[in-house]
Amino acid sequence: MSALRLGSGPALLAMAAALAAGFVTGCGTPGTPLPPSLKLPDPVNNLSAVRTGDQVSLAWTMPKRNTDKLLIKSNIPVRVCRKEGAGNCVAVPGNPSFAADAKASFTETLPAALASGSPRPLTYFVELMSPHGRSAGLSNGAHVLAGEAPAPVVGLADEVRKDGVILHWTANAPAPRGTVIRLHRKLVSSQSKPESPNDSRAQQGFLAPPKEQVDVTLLVEPPAEDRALDKTIHFGETYEYRAQRVSRIEVEGQTVELAGPLSDPIRVVAIDTFPPAIPSGLAAVATAPDSVSGICQHIHVLARNEGSHIGVQLILQRSQRRICRPLRTKINRFHLNMVQHGPAVIRDR
Repeated sequence: MSALRLGSGPALLAMAAALAAGFVTGCGTPGTPLPPSLKLPDPVNNLSAVRTGDQVSLAWTMPKRNTDKLLIKSNIPVRVCRKEGAGNCVAVPGNPSFAADAKASFTETLPAALASGSPRPLTYFVELMSPHGRSAGLSNGAHVLAGEAPAPVVGLADEVRKDGVILHWTANAPAPRGTVIRLHRKLVSSQSKPESPNDSRAQQGFLAPPKEQVDVTLLVEPPAEDRALDKTIHFGETYEYRAQRVSRIEVEGQTVELAGPLSDPIRVVAIDTFPPAIPSGLAAVATAPDSVSGICQHIHVLARNEGSHIGVQLILQRSQRRICRPLRTKINRFHLNMVQHGPAVIRDR
């Protein structure tokens, strides 16, 4: 009996290709198995922290998806920890949980050890846990300052001057390095509105003065210890001032602050009771001689200070001259600011 042999040539190659295609495209053939999802929530990347008194408030946004790009359908447990300086991250008591894509927040009252002593960096983190107690890592760090808050500012008072308002307070014992005074100014009442439609139109457009901000903060840097001059006020306005001490420390290229309590407010009515600078000089204008009488007329304008106004006197002189020549008196020009100091007083003599 002769042995059965496979054919060769083109027929054999066609059979092999058909068998290979069957193995590749056959129905029900299992592919490469995928590992099970760990269901790890994406880490938080927008954690922020604010300390007010002895409480630290954290805020962040919960992720919508896990690391496998799948939507999260249940609440996510959160762990909070903090570390002082370069130490270990210590767990903060509490077991909060939040829904996916929610605005989350958490508040801790600092223990006595962290609410006393000199200001120093304190960094918070949050960690989002999977149903199996695993995480994809810590969030970004959010910095505050541990330590005792600066002492309050007491004895805040004001003195209005021609160049602004001087604010002064009771000097305290030497503050730690990096402590400054922050002034909070609030515009309580604004200037009166224009009296006529023409005035209203004049104050509109790109030439109109910019509107004054309602709330302004001013920083008083050392070495000023018990007073500061605010040159940015506008006379005719009423302001409210409060002050506080603030400790500032640089942490990883970021300025972190620890603010003390705000002082009692004081109200400042900025009234301009100061006389303007005394103008000087005489301006003389010569007119052509009268065609009939030939009398030459000289008008002298003399300005002087009269309390809170500028007094202007017009003096008319006549002379029998056929040719009117200008006076050879040296003239010092002056400028009347009618906006700040009111209308000029004009008299004849």
